[in-house]
Amino acid sequence: MSRRGTSTPALRWQHMSIRCTVESAFFIAWSFLEQSGELGAPDETANFLLDSIEAQLKTGERRPLMLANRAIDAWRAHAARSGAQEARFG
Repeated sequence: MSRRGTSTPALRWQHMSIRCTVESAFFIAWSFLEQSGELGAPDETANFLLDSIEAQLKTGERRPLMLANRAIDAWRAHAARSGAQEARFG
């Protein structure tokens, strides 16, 4: 008998769990950057944070606070590089 969709409830649960982890980590990082005044352009910042969180998930990290903190650190480094380039070329 062939099953359609997600093959087992365990896989469905794992997918939902990862989605909740991503949402939680993103919310933590976004809120922190917003409150600290370090939030950049919304689209750029959102894409950067999600890419950073996704890259960490691929390495096996699942702790939302760790995902958020590393995404914040990566954003700060990106913003510093972008600011230095703008100062040089702007």
